[in-house]
Amino acid sequence: MKDILLITPPFTQLNTPYPATAYLKGFLNTKNISSFQMDLGIEVILELLSKNGLQDLFDFAFQNNKISSKNSQRIFSLKDHYIKTIDEVVAFLQGKNQKMARQICTDSFLPKASRFTQLKDMDWTLKEMSIQDKAKYLGTLYLEDLSDFITECIDEHFGFSRYAERLGRSANSFNELHEYLQSETTYIDKITLEILDKRLKNAPTKLVCMSVPFPGNLYSAFRCAQFIKKNYPEIKLSMGGGFPTTELRSVSDSRVFEYFDYITLDDGELPIELILTEVLEKKQHNLKRTFQCKNGKVIYNNSSARDDYKQADLGTPDYSDLLLDKYISLIEIANPMHSLWSDGRWNKLTMAHGCYWGKCAFCDVSLSYIKDYDAIDAKILVDRIEKIIDQNGKRGFHFVDEAAPPALMKNLAIEIIKRKLNITWWTNIRFEKSFTKDLCTLLKASGCIAVSGGLEVASDRLLKLINKGVTVEQVAKVTANLTNAGIMVHSYLMYGFPGQTVQETVDSLEMVRQMFELEIIQSGFWHQFALTAHSAVGLNPEKYGIVPELKEITFANNDIQFNDKTGINHEEFSFGLKKSLFNFMHGIGFEIPVHDWFDFDVPKTKIKKDFIEKSLITEESFFTKPTAKVIWLGKKPLVSNIKKKGREKIKMSFNDSSVGFEITLDKEKGEWLLNILKKLSIYEKKQLTFADLKTDFENYFDNFELFWYSKPINLLRDHGLLVL
Repeated sequence: MKDILLITPPFTQLNTPYPATAYLKGFLNTKNISSFQMDLGIEVILELLSKNGLQDLFDFAFQNNKISSKNSQRIFSLKDHYIKTIDEVVAFLQGKNQKMARQICTDSFLPKASRFTQLKDMDWTLKEMSIQDKAKYLGTLYLEDLSDFITECIDEHFGFSRYAERLGRSANSFNELHEYLQSETTYIDKITLEILDKRLKNAPTKLVCMSVPFPGNLYSAFRCAQFIKKNYPEIKLSMGGGFPTTELRSVSDSRVFEYFDYITLDDGELPIELILTEVLEKKQHNLKRTFQCKNGKVIYNNSSARDDYKQADLGTPDYSDLLLDKYISLIEIANPMHSLWSDGRWNKLTMAHGCYWGKCAFCDVSLSYIKDYDAIDAKILVDRIEKIIDQNGKRGFHFVDEAAPPALMKNLAIEIIKRKLNITWWTNIRFEKSFTKDLCTLLKASGCIAVSGGLEVASDRLLKLINKGVTVEQVAKVTANLTNAGIMVHSYLMYGFPGQTVQETVDSLEMVRQMFELEIIQSGFWHQFALTAHSAVGLNPEKYGIVPELKEITFANNDIQFNDKTGINHEEFSFGLKKSLFNFMHGIGFEIPVHDWFDFDVPKTKIKKDFIEKSLITEESFFTKPTAKVIWLGKKPLVSNIKKKGREKIKMSFNDSSVGFEITLDKEKGEWLLNILKKLSIYEKKQLTFADLKTDFENYFDNFELFWYSKPINLLRDHGLLVL
C-alpha cells in the first residue's frame, strides 16, 4: 500500500506531464513517504485515441443519434479510415515510429475533415518544414478533427487540454458544479473512473491528493472525488494546486467538503505532510493553510507553527510512475517557437520560487507563488538536472519560473558548461537590460534555445502604469540580443488594460509588427486583460479607473467582471490582433497598414515606421564595471611565431564549431594573452573580474583600455570572450 496517491485530473497537456505531482513526489521521497502518481488525462486520451476507443466512440455517437453537422457526418463516414490509422498516427506522435512521417505526408494516408481546410493557406510554410515536423503538423490536424467530433457528438465539455472548463471559470457559487455532479456520468467520466478504479484496486492508498492547476481540471477532480467517496470511503481526499490557491481562498460552502476532506493553499509540501500525519494517526492535528469542514462549518486550519520548506530542501522532482514514453507531441502552429508548448516532452524544473520583480499590476502580487521569492543555488539546480536525466534519460528542460532571475540564469549556464552537460532548455524571463549580448551568448552556449516574456501592452505609458519596469525600446534591444545569439523569443501581449485607448491598441500592434518584421521576436500571443482579485488592480481598482462587479463569494473568487470608465469594447479588437499576429509569425503581412487588420474604423498608427529599428542603434559603451566577470568560452588556439616588419609576433588561430579566425599580436602581449585566456577559461574554479584583468595587464604594460578595445580583442569578444 502506498501512503499517498497523487493525481492530475483530466486534462492539461498531451505532450508532457504537468509537474506538480512530480514536485510533490520528489519532496515525499526526502521524507521516506511512499507515493504513487498518475496523470489521468493522458491515460484517458490514450484510451480514446486507439482502435478500440474510436470504435466504441463512433458506435456511441451513432446509437445516440448525435451526428448532425456536415463535418461530423464526414468524419463518421470515414470512421473505418480513422480506426485503421489511429494507432500508427499516435505511435508516430509518441516518437515511436518516425519512418511513418513519409506515409503521413502523402495525400491519401490520413482521413481529412474541416481542420485540413487551413492547408490551402499554408503551402509556403509547409514547404519549409522538415518531413518530421510536417507529419506532426498533419497528425495534429487529424487529432483536432477527432476532437471536434468528440465535442459535437460525444461530450460538449471535451478538449485536449481542458475538460468542462466553463464549470470552473468564475464559479462564485458552487451551485452549478454541484448540480452537474448529481447528473449521470458522461462518456469521458466513465473512461476516467474506470482507469481510476483499476488503480485504486491495484494500489490501495490512504490519502488521495488531487492537483488542480486550472479551471479545466476542476470538474474531473470533483467527479473523481465523488467516485472515491462512494466506493472507497476509507480513503481521505485533499485538493491543492494552482486553482484552489488562486480561486478558493474564500471558500465557505460546506457542500464542497462532501467531496474533499481537505483543500490546501499555496505550496503543498508541508500541508500534505501534516495532513498525512493526521490521516495516519486518526486524530486532529495543527495543519498548514488547509480548509476543512467541522460540524457543518468550513474552517481554515493554519495553526501549525512550522515554517515552509526552503526550495533547496524540497528534493529533485520525480517523474517515475508517469507514462513518459506515451505522451503525444503536437505541432499546432508551424512557427518553431510557438510549437515548444505542445511538441516534445520537457522535464519541468523551477529556478526560483516566486518572482524577483513582483510588481506588475495585473499579476497576483499578493499571493505566495508571486511574492515569496526563494532562489535555488545553481549547483543544486544542476545536481537536480543530472538526477532527472538519470531517472528518465530526457535532456530537455523547461524552467517554469514566473520570471527566471538573470543572475541565476548566468550561474546556471556556467555550471552546465563546466560540467560539460548537453541539455536543451528554455524559460520565462522579464525583458530587462541585464540580458546583454554577452549574457545571451553564454545562455545559448549552455543549451538555452528559447525564452518567453511579457511585452504586454507595447506602450510606454501603459507599461509604466502596469509597473512592468521596462520600456518598448528596452524590450526591443533585449529581444535583439537574444535573437542574435540564436535564442528564439516568444512575447506575451496584452490588450484592454484599464485606461487603454483605441489609439494605443493600434500603436501597440504597430510596435509588434515592426519587431516581427525585424525578426527580433519570432512568436507571440495576444490575451485580453483579465481582472483578478489578488492583483494590484484588483486590490485597488479606483486607481486604475475601473468599477468591479463584486458578487457574493461562497466558492471560487479570482476573475472579476468590471466596467472600464473609457467605455471601450476591447473584445472587438481580438480578431484583428490575433489574425495579424498569426500572419506575422509566419513571416507575411508586414506591408499591410495595421489599421486594415480590423473590420471597423480605427485610427492610423502614430508610431514612426522606423521606431524599433532606430531603438536598436546603440553607441558602444567604453565603461565596464570593475566587478564584471570575464570568461573565455573558446578553445586553446594554435600558435605560431612570425616576424612582421622585423618585429616578433604571435599568430593565434582559433576554431570553434562554426568558424575559424586569427589574431596577431606583438610577442610579449601575445604571450600574456595566451596565459590570461587559460585563467579566464570557464572551466577554471576562480572567475577573474575585469578589475583583475586590468591589474594583471598593467603589471607588464601600459594603456590597458587601448589594448582592450583593439581589433584583436574585439574579434575575441565576438567569439566567446564574455564580460558578465
